[in-house]
Amino acid sequence: MVVMDVEGGIARKLWTKFRSESVFVNYTPFFVCLAAGNLNTDAFLHYTSQHVHLLNAFAHAYELAEECADDKEDKKAIRKLRKHVQNKLKTHDSLFREWGFELPEESTSTNATVKYMDFLLATASGRIEGEKVPGKIATPFEKTKVAAYTLGAVAPCMRLFAFINKEIQALLDPNDSSHMYKKWIDHYCSQNFEAYAFQIEELLDTLSICLTGEELDVIEKLYHQSMRLEVDFFSSQPIIQEAVVPLSRMLDPAAGGQLTIFCDFDLTCTAFDSSAILAEIAIIRMQKAGPNGSETQLARMSSADLRSTWDALSTQYTEEFVQCVESITPTETVKSFSYEGLCEALEQFADFEKKANSRVVQSGVLKGLNHEDIKRAGQGLILQDGCKGFFQKIMKNENFTAAVHILSYCWCGDLIRSAFSSGDLKALNVHSNELACDESITTGEIIKKLESPMEKLQAFNNILNNRDKDCQHLTVYIGGSVGDLLCLLEADVGIVMGSGPTLRRLGEQFGVSFMPLFSGLVAKQREVVEVGSSNWKKLSGTLYTVSSWDEVHAFILGS
Repeated sequence: MVVMDVEGGIARKLWTKFRSESVFVNYTPFFVCLAAGNLNTDAFLHYTSQHVHLLNAFAHAYELAEECADDKEDKKAIRKLRKHVQNKLKTHDSLFREWGFELPEESTSTNATVKYMDFLLATASGRIEGEKVPGKIATPFEKTKVAAYTLGAVAPCMRLFAFINKEIQALLDPNDSSHMYKKWIDHYCSQNFEAYAFQIEELLDTLSICLTGEELDVIEKLYHQSMRLEVDFFSSQPIIQEAVVPLSRMLDPAAGGQLTIFCDFDLTCTAFDSSAILAEIAIIRMQKAGPNGSETQLARMSSADLRSTWDALSTQYTEEFVQCVESITPTETVKSFSYEGLCEALEQFADFEKKANSRVVQSGVLKGLNHEDIKRAGQGLILQDGCKGFFQKIMKNENFTAAVHILSYCWCGDLIRSAFSSGDLKALNVHSNELACDESITTGEIIKKLESPMEKLQAFNNILNNRDKDCQHLTVYIGGSVGDLLCLLEADVGIVMGSGPTLRRLGEQFGVSFMPLFSGLVAKQREVVEVGSSNWKKLSGTLYTVSSWDEVHAFILGS
């Protein structure tokens, strides 16, 4: 088994940086259907014919890179890579026949294939967008640089293939020989293919050693561009069958299809809890006011007292939260999904949350905040990678009608609205608590609207009840806290962001099952063939887990 040891090299760094792009390939109809074992054979053969065109482009790119390499060992290594591709082309048809497929004799390159081929060959010829390379590549250093650029354009394709097929292989039963594409998947998970991908990355590291920072930036740009072309290549594969991805494709615009997205805010959209941010605004503002006077007419405590009070409130909340969860969690797991039992347990959360909010009001820590400071803090709030981009795409999409609702326990709706104030996101609907103000200065009171799981569920149901009853609807809820559990289960698709250990432990005790989203989609795709339907149903007792917003984006919208 080849062990990758390029952690410090540019190849590994670039894969780590751009690996998230692999999600958009993994979630294409092509790979979801392939993983399910029911990809239409014609679609697979079409892909295979396009892949042959790419293999020829890789072989030509290696030939040009070999001419550019100055070191004899580098030339030898590139030649070996080229021969690997040439041998693959020679044995391609026989190998696929061995796997049970008969390839078409000829095929025309699609636009996505041509774009990828042109990119590879332009790079290998030294024609790089935005990079000044002489018309004739004369000096040894200029030649070596172009060879490095070529490897930078080739490397992500092989690493991506190895990575995705290992993801798929992990879902398959190794003893089940009925999967139509198992041999193909196993081929790209083999030690030989891993060794080939590793050799490319190792050579890229070697050729990049003497490059300047600017030249390494060019390699990074080429690597990313190659990843994006891979996404385009697989997204453009024609699929002539029903597929469960992207979800938005299930909506029929002619039938007035509408997608309703619900989302929690704290630690689902954000990297930090909003309550701590509001407390920090109060502490900083008090420090600016100085010890001898306040900027407001409202009585204020010192910044040191403020911090001490907030720390005590935060500690008490955490301790009582754990105790509350323990008190409502059954000692034994129920035999089947019990929504009613979960509702009864979560009703007890209302008292805990309301007491915690009352303590915050009584403490005075939220008194004297300037509305403009809150807005600035919201605008500077760090959102999870991909969160804002996903909502922007949803709001701009013209293929279906979409509504987005943020449901949050956050004490200040204006903080949420400010976080989404840029990038055409003002149309987002925010449902949360608010801070009472007197002439733009907070009084310390909370206008309470959402304080418990049951109140969140009520807001969720009120929104659904106000929708047009004659339209086709799909509902998705994205959350990660205990307070989201009921809404997650009531949605057509409930997506848990992050690990959510407390949510998961409580849910499992009431029979809720948690499944990685990609695994769930593969299972759903199998249902399409076996049952003839891929309908998503609320209260199924199954929630889907993701580790990033890219997964949500790829699932709902595609690439």
